[in-house]
Amino acid sequence: MPIYSFRGHLRTALFSFIIRTDQEGCDTMDEHMELLVELMRKTIEQKDEQIQKLNETIEELRVTVASLNETIEEFRRKFFGSSSERNRRKDPQAQEEVGPEEITVKSYKRQRKPKSTRNELYKNLPVREVRCAMPEDERLCPDCDTPMATIAWQYVREELSITPAKVERIRYLREVLACPVCREEDTGTIIKAPTPTALLAHSPASPSMVAFVMYQKFMNAVPFYRQEMDWLQMGAPLARETTAGWCIKCALAYFQPVYDLLHKYLCKREILHADETVCQVLHEKGKTAESRSYMWIYLSGNDGLAPIILYEYQPGRQGGYARDFLEGFHGLLSCDGYTGYNSVENVTLVCCLAHCRRYFFEAVPAARRKKIKLLDINSEEEIPEEAADPERAIEKNKIPAEIGLSYCNRLFRTERRLKEMDAEERKEERLKQEVPIWEKFFAWLETIEPLKGSRLEKAVNYAVNHRDLLCNYLLDGRCEISNNRAERRAKSYGTGRKNFLFHDTVKGAKSSAVIYSLVETAKANKLNVFQYLYTLLLYMPDYKDKPAGVEAMMPWSDFIKERCSGVMDVSTETPENRGQIPLE
Repeated sequence: MPIYSFRGHLRTALFSFIIRTDQEGCDTMDEHMELLVELMRKTIEQKDEQIQKLNETIEELRVTVASLNETIEEFRRKFFGSSSERNRRKDPQAQEEVGPEEITVKSYKRQRKPKSTRNELYKNLPVREVRCAMPEDERLCPDCDTPMATIAWQYVREELSITPAKVERIRYLREVLACPVCREEDTGTIIKAPTPTALLAHSPASPSMVAFVMYQKFMNAVPFYRQEMDWLQMGAPLARETTAGWCIKCALAYFQPVYDLLHKYLCKREILHADETVCQVLHEKGKTAESRSYMWIYLSGNDGLAPIILYEYQPGRQGGYARDFLEGFHGLLSCDGYTGYNSVENVTLVCCLAHCRRYFFEAVPAARRKKIKLLDINSEEEIPEEAADPERAIEKNKIPAEIGLSYCNRLFRTERRLKEMDAEERKEERLKQEVPIWEKFFAWLETIEPLKGSRLEKAVNYAVNHRDLLCNYLLDGRCEISNNRAERRAKSYGTGRKNFLFHDTVKGAKSSAVIYSLVETAKANKLNVFQYLYTLLLYMPDYKDKPAGVEAMMPWSDFIKERCSGVMDVSTETPENRGQIPLE
């Protein structure tokens, strides 16, 4: 407390003492002293109370400053740095701030993958042999002028050749037959040859054109306006509105039945993953163009069955959307800590350890964070022992955020070593090896007293509040310890979103969700994505209303595997000679 402030209190006390003395008429010295002591005591109490309030204000300001500094650093990282959790480039300035830290890392051996041969790399490509023959005037023997015979064709080299995309105008002309006898009798019998069903009535769209447009946007993230320039170079001036309309109409008319059947199969699975990411729709009733909408992602887990990945557009993030989509599903649902998933009924939620680890990672100071690699179970590089040793981190007086990070890394490192086991064996080993790590982790969390409002407090609260959900993966050996499987699918959509930025209409967003679903499901089933889209557009106009035909379009069906597992020349499989689906 400043001296001048204390003097002011004394001056006030003395004035009060003189006034009260006059008012109360104190005669003896003892009475004067008692009154003076009482006034001084009250003055000291007021001073102590003020000091306490000032200390509380200082503490609140310190917490606010710490929180704001963390927020500023986070904004700097997002605006000027890499948002990836992977290893970042070393910053010399940051190294100067922290200084070098000597650590001993145990070396480990990693088996190098054998190089693939050309035959393995290009086994799906068609082969065309170019035979370089001897000119006719040089085929005589240089010694006796006898015509020489071919004894072999010697291999010289192999090259890759590409034929650039070519747009053609296909005119369908059908044969018209007339009976000459009937014509003489004036009956005029005429028969017309059948023609393939048009993909879109009164439109130049063909299965190959629409499939290529979809492949470019939803597989290669090339937006419609860039494709428009490319089509112009190929002599086909197609406006972006035209190609966008093709995708919307074909997705809702022909892909929706396939999507709905995949959705039905998905809800019958026992383990699912879910996530959501933001998107923007310019023209949506009741919402401004700047408002947020969401693309929800649902996919099957590591259950040994054919993978299914579905996207669903919704205008918001309420848990009711997940509840409605997953109606009929009863099993383990792996997700992040978003409370909206609590709305899904009759499921067991499994919280993602990667999210928990990310909170501790973000609580590490930015300079130290640059040297940390967040490796996953499926990363090529294994998490080093040094980064996954919480006991050693405690002994070296590491900050709490780094200790929490090492506990999470220990679990990921252990999980990586159990990856090749079958589900039952993995479950048993998890209970033996990972349960003790969890117990030590939560016991350590009870000893932490993080600064109020800090990132460390957020990390600790997340782990404590989701304790049971984080450990629910132990219930089933097929369940994964993280939800990275779903986050990778969110990244696929995010890559395209960086290019096309927004959806114009709700129909466009919904059709994009359907197409992304089929593209990602085809990728997960190791199909040729373009060939799968082309096959769907080739057959669905005639089979969309036939349940057996839609069933044949499933990515795991023999019909699709036969046509979409390799590279097929679309010129040989056309609407006019495609054949029929063998319906049972």
